[in-house]
Amino acid sequence: MMADETQTKTMNMIEAINSAMDIMLEHDPDTVVMGEDVGFFGGVFRATAGLQKKHGKTRVFDTPINECGIIGVAVGMGAYGLRPVPEIQFADYIYPGLDQLVSEAARLRYRSANDFICPMTVRTPFGGGIFGGQTHSQSPESIMTHICGVKTVIPSNPYDAKGLLIAAIEDNDPVVFLEPKRIYNGPFSGYYDRPVEPWSKHDASSVPEDYYRIELGKAATVRAGEAVTVLAYGTMVHVAKTVIEEMGVDAEILDLRTLLPLDIDAIETSVKKTGRCLIIHEATRTSGFGAELAALVQERCFYHLEAPVERVTGFDTPYPHSLEWAYFPGPVRIATALEKIMKD
Repeated sequence: MMADETQTKTMNMIEAINSAMDIMLEHDPDTVVMGEDVGFFGGVFRATAGLQKKHGKTRVFDTPINECGIIGVAVGMGAYGLRPVPEIQFADYIYPGLDQLVSEAARLRYRSANDFICPMTVRTPFGGGIFGGQTHSQSPESIMTHICGVKTVIPSNPYDAKGLLIAAIEDNDPVVFLEPKRIYNGPFSGYYDRPVEPWSKHDASSVPEDYYRIELGKAATVRAGEAVTVLAYGTMVHVAKTVIEEMGVDAEILDLRTLLPLDIDAIETSVKKTGRCLIIHEATRTSGFGAELAALVQERCFYHLEAPVERVTGFDTPYPHSLEWAYFPGPVRIATALEKIMKD
């Protein structure tokens, strides 16, 4: 990580993401921001607010409602030397652009024998917790990690969001940057009936105003512990931390931050120390990224495990609007899994 941290500002995650794009637009004339309503309106979540006014309509511009076209145009821009940052308004709508992402963006370096690259960063909010229903709450991160040639990044706090986004934009390969929308404005404990806590009360809201980057592929230890390793990312980092502290479990929490490249060394070191592993994610269970994590832990740490690897995930159903908190892997389900793994 490189940073000039002499000047910091309290930011929520939206402001940190906005700051990252602002800095890259200012420092790199090849960077462009594009997407539905990102220009004059500033994005549905206001993540691009003010950028068009500051940098102009040729650097920050609106697109038609056409996800295939948005990603397809970005592929061409990347091939010609630009660094496009397309926004897909909700991750649920990235599927029409998958062919361009899989068949073109992810393959361009390989099929051209390194003559062309595709340095594009696809930003998109994902996950539930805001009553978005089945078409505004999906978590498609495991699909992204299945695409060889694409990197997958998920921040869990404002400081990481800015540093990781800058690193993603500077990367010479395509990156899918998934933003957990439930924690745009503050961390989430998993208790939906408790008052919302703003980021300003959290240490990670102190964000350098200038340029800095966080290397992709490096996990962060959120909490050190000896009894069990908890692997999480995005919103679930905060839910896990709340439950663990309330239960008094001596757990080590790893915030993966990037799923691909994955910091397997940090995972292996932690699990070999604790002998137990709990994996938490909001996405559906079958073929979710937790299955890959469980397989890797089993392969690398089998003789150190004192209990089977446990997973707490969403269910294999569409995200239900009226039963959102039954679907969400909240404190009750996490506590139950922790009790089970500690007894085994």
